[in-house]
Amino acid sequence: MGPAALRAALGARRRLAPGPGGAGLCAGSMGWARPRGLWLWLLLLALGPGCARGSWMWLGVASVGLPDKLGCADLPLSGRQKELCRRKPHLLPSVRDGARLGLRECRSQFRHERWDCALGPAPAAAAAAYELSSGTKETAFIYAVTAAGLVHSVTRSCSAGNMTECSCDTKLQNGGSASEGWHWGGCSDDIHYGMSFSKKFLDGPAKNITGKDGSGLLAMNLHNNEAGRQAVAKLMSVDCRCHGVSGSCAVKTCWKTMSPFEKVGRFLKDKYENSVQISDRLKKKILRKEKSHRKIPVRKEDLLYINKSPNYCVEDRKLGIRGTQGRECNRTSEGPDGCNLLCCGRGYNTHVVRHVERCECKFVWCCYVRCRRCESMTDVHTCK
Repeated sequence: MGPAALRAALGARRRLAPGPGGAGLCAGSMGWARPRGLWLWLLLLALGPGCARGSWMWLGVASVGLPDKLGCADLPLSGRQKELCRRKPHLLPSVRDGARLGLRECRSQFRHERWDCALGPAPAAAAAAYELSSGTKETAFIYAVTAAGLVHSVTRSCSAGNMTECSCDTKLQNGGSASEGWHWGGCSDDIHYGMSFSKKFLDGPAKNITGKDGSGLLAMNLHNNEAGRQAVAKLMSVDCRCHGVSGSCAVKTCWKTMSPFEKVGRFLKDKYENSVQISDRLKKKILRKEKSHRKIPVRKEDLLYINKSPNYCVEDRKLGIRGTQGRECNRTSEGPDGCNLLCCGRGYNTHVVRHVERCECKFVWCCYVRCRRCESMTDVHTCK
């Protein structure tokens, strides 16, 4: 991508600035076929941060090195995020990695479902704008998992010694239990710094948003950001190493570490399955949609949504929904990847795929490997 193309994209950003409320062109079809990677990111950059409050996430699909070339001023960030980027440019790689981690885990968790968290052939700007502003359970999961990804990425950088302002959690470098034969040591992950940075970068200073237009959606997004952060903190674990004569475990050195991000993704997927619908009218606090359930408190780790999700069965290019036609399904599964559910009752096609590979390889002296050529036939089922 040359300088001329970058200037054109930035020029488009100025020309296509959305109107009040961030609507503008974000919700419509742009008519561009199959944008990928860098082009998708530049398109969202051109449309400006008004397209979606979560446009920082699309640092995760930018080509490696491009954010560094553009600099903080031209990134798809809010004014506050740009200022934080200017003050702490060394954190930009962690922000980018956090977005990538979150989006990759989203695709992994939903890869077998009708909504697969993947940008399909529909115009990518419409797909991104819809998913980030629709107020559905899918919106909730995206905000939560990317906020969690940011915590995870920044905290990992601290523990690896890549930051000057954070390192290991110094509060856990002394103490323990002599009677139980263990003490704190090693390098505990400083989850507090990661959570603090994620909150500053994504949420900004606390404001009274009650009674304002769109306050329900904003409150929902802020809550789901926090739910993602809480998931990382809740799943912290303790690792220990034994010390003693002849491999005995007379004394143990222990430290706190974050769980693998796949575990965080599974935890949030469970919260997605049990998410709570709330009222879009925010008064004094967040309320459940069902009046009969309003006495049940909303917990910090709950994922919240306002609007019911579409079924994602049929392609809708305007909303960026690609439908399930042509998706591969499992004929014998009763789960979401099964042909009955994934194909939405339309049925499926079956075709035979021939695989050819090397097999039964043997080393022959001297000196080469001799293999047979093996063929296998597999039935593949795709949705009609």
